[in-house]
Amino acid sequence: MKLYASGYYKKFRCIADKCEHSCCIGWEIDIDENTVRKYQHLNGGYGEVIKNSVSLKDTPHFKLGEYDRCPHLNGQGLCEIILHMGEGYLCDICREHPRFYNYTDVAEVGLGMSCPEAARLILSSPDYAVIEEIGEIHADADELLYNGRALRHEIYELLQDGELSYSVALGKIYEQYSIDAGETGVWLQILDSMEYLNNGHKMLFMNYSSVLRPHGQESDEYLKRFLAYLIYRHCTEAFDREDFVQRLTFCLFCERLLASLICLEKARSLSEVAALASIISEEIEYSDENTLKLMSL
Repeated sequence: MKLYASGYYKKFRCIADKCEHSCCIGWEIDIDENTVRKYQHLNGGYGEVIKNSVSLKDTPHFKLGEYDRCPHLNGQGLCEIILHMGEGYLCDICREHPRFYNYTDVAEVGLGMSCPEAARLILSSPDYAVIEEIGEIHADADELLYNGRALRHEIYELLQDGELSYSVALGKIYEQYSIDAGETGVWLQILDSMEYLNNGHKMLFMNYSSVLRPHGQESDEYLKRFLAYLIYRHCTEAFDREDFVQRLTFCLFCERLLASLICLEKARSLSEVAALASIISEEIEYSDENTLKLMSL
């Protein structure tokens, strides 16, 4: 099956020990069955350390250490499994993060914005609409009953129309799909009911407003690329138009949330806006429960 990705995808490189928000801290790291079997056959040396670090309770996972650190993350922010055993001994999650995959009649891969470096790359890349073949993947093509990629392409054309300002293009998207931004209070109720990894993020999100938006072309470009990323990630696999509109409504809410946070935090630089986008991704996209709550409105 052919594998496709956005134009910026191949530029991504994990910055490892230089990352300000390591994905090896604060997350329970599940281990896939194949890797569990591989670990169970390790003996001696660091292999023994790996084997003893695995909990088989419920879904197999690494036993987190103090401050929810992965037991294999050393004091320099590097992975001891890679240093001692090589990348071939990483579990699927560690090897793939922050990547995600969409499957239709083709496969597409993207980068999740919970990774700060991925967020900076995505928000600084104007080539989000360039979808290129990058290889192949072992997967079965789904029968294409609805072409979400075609509608995604139409929205990208609107966003890239040089004759339209971002606000006008955004208005056309709302109009074309009969989407209403909704009442701020309703969205705040949902945000208040969500589970958060960091309670400070809840306090941040509770400043959401449906009408609060930053001014300036640079902010518009960041928001445009954020919306394009969301549509790529969440709308591609829609199974009919109603599902597509529901997913798009969710994407537009997240765009408005980022717009609110940019105003609240007076974020101007790429790093500042990317940090906020990363928080949204971490608290919403990486929680199926939170995503479902917001997508079901």
